[in-house]
Amino acid sequence: MTEPTGHAAPRDAAELHAEFEALWGNPKGWRSLSVVNHTSVAKRFMITGGVFFLIAGILGMLLRAQLAQPGQGFMGAEAYNQAFTMHGTMMMFLFAVPIQQGLAAYLLPKMLGARDLVFPRLAAFGYWCYLFGGIIFTSSLLVGLAPDAGWFMYTPLSSNTYSPGMGADFWLLGITFIEIATMAAAIDIAVSILRARAAGMGLHQLPIFAWSMLITSMMVIVGFPPLILGSILLELERAAGWSFFDPTRGGDPVLWQHLFWLFGHPEVYIIFLPAAGVVSMLVPVYARRPMVGYRWVVVSMIGTGFISFGLWVHHMFAIGIPALSQAFFAVASMLVAVPTGIQLFAWIATLWSGRPVWSVPMLWVAGFLTIFVVGGLTGVMLAFVPFNWQVHDTHFVVAHFHYVLIGGMLFPLIAGIYHWLPHFSGRLPSERLS
Repeated sequence: MTEPTGHAAPRDAAELHAEFEALWGNPKGWRSLSVVNHTSVAKRFMITGGVFFLIAGILGMLLRAQLAQPGQGFMGAEAYNQAFTMHGTMMMFLFAVPIQQGLAAYLLPKMLGARDLVFPRLAAFGYWCYLFGGIIFTSSLLVGLAPDAGWFMYTPLSSNTYSPGMGADFWLLGITFIEIATMAAAIDIAVSILRARAAGMGLHQLPIFAWSMLITSMMVIVGFPPLILGSILLELERAAGWSFFDPTRGGDPVLWQHLFWLFGHPEVYIIFLPAAGVVSMLVPVYARRPMVGYRWVVVSMIGTGFISFGLWVHHMFAIGIPALSQAFFAVASMLVAVPTGIQLFAWIATLWSGRPVWSVPMLWVAGFLTIFVVGGLTGVMLAFVPFNWQVHDTHFVVAHFHYVLIGGMLFPLIAGIYHWLPHFSGRLPSERLS
């Protein structure tokens, strides 16, 4: 019997797959640089962030080796200051925020039922700005011009008088590009969550991770412009001789601290909230029950975002601000523990009332709960002005900061990557190797 006319002959799966790849697959070679698919851009963010994390980790180990014994001499004072500045800047600007934005860019379209992010070209633009800024900043280390004024670049230490080389200029230029990249990614993520949800999915039905990224993105959009402005002003002072922060010419060095920490303290919660969203996704899965207090967790995240913009002066208690201002920001610094505590108790209640499976991601979550609580308690201690005066610029603050960021961000990130690894690789991770 002959094939009826008007019907195409059946084609094998390989031919259909080849046609699908030609239409929807990523281009090869140099054309791959123009890819805007959310999965590809997200992987680039995450891999690049991982590379910067490795470099920053090596620098951090060098710092700890220098401090392991008194009088250790394998790093001079200038090299130590350069390593300290590079380590802090890479961890805060080049690793912690971009890698979580990459994770969100990969997962959110799948969670929202969308094909892609709303502005795929904006996401790609953000990645290339991020990479360009990171290369500018890292190249200063390779050419012997690394900045040495600290990752917070306080004035007048970062002025031409006390930082006469180009190290601070590398920092300012690189950070400006990185901040622009972060804002571009935040705009794309926020608009995608608000406008690209599946039909019938209301805000009250969003996964908590999506809520955390929406709040974080709004915080980025509001909180990052002060640092961009401050970086531009400081570079104009260094390169063009304008006076914004030089007290000998009518400037105010405290202005830089206000601009930096108006960004810098919300930055801590910009780093923490996505990680909290990851924990809120994993705990119900491995506790084998729905999340306790979904609405309370969302409200507490929103509260954390709002309160975080009223805390920045607690980094400046030692500079001589009025007592009334100290009292206000001390109370606000203690108040932020309330919404954070709500989330913590919701996670514990979910585990308590469920039947937890202690797989590898849950072990990382357990580590997060333990270490982050220590970081949170030491943070409340720093909110008390007299105690803050005594430990300001000591390793107590360094320890608090690392408890918060290692426990509060890195552990949940590892747990999330392990949990969602099949989405990235198509393979289940090995429990034995983990």
